Amino acid sequence: MKTINNQIETIARIDRLIRMQATGTPEALASRLGVSKATLYRTLNVMKDLNAPITYEHDLKSFVYEKAVGFRFGFYVDSGLVSGTKY
Repeated sequence: MKTINNQIETIARIDRLIRMQATGTPEALASRLGVSKATLYRTLNVMKDLNAPITYEHDLKSFVYEKAVGFRFGFYVDSGLVSGTKY
């Protein structure tokens, strides 16, 4: 279970850096995250598979979102559910 938690934390961290336009180059971002460049690109591809419109902006030297998106992963209380409801 530790692996999926690490992946989610890494995605959340990349998301924050992208929003700040502060990822730096792919090499710098991989180093900052403590992963290989190949692992970074695999993670970015997972994010893209989840519909993150990520691109690299050479002038900014940062990954950016092509349009405004939000990222949230986890459980929350849905007030529309009746307690004890089974699916």
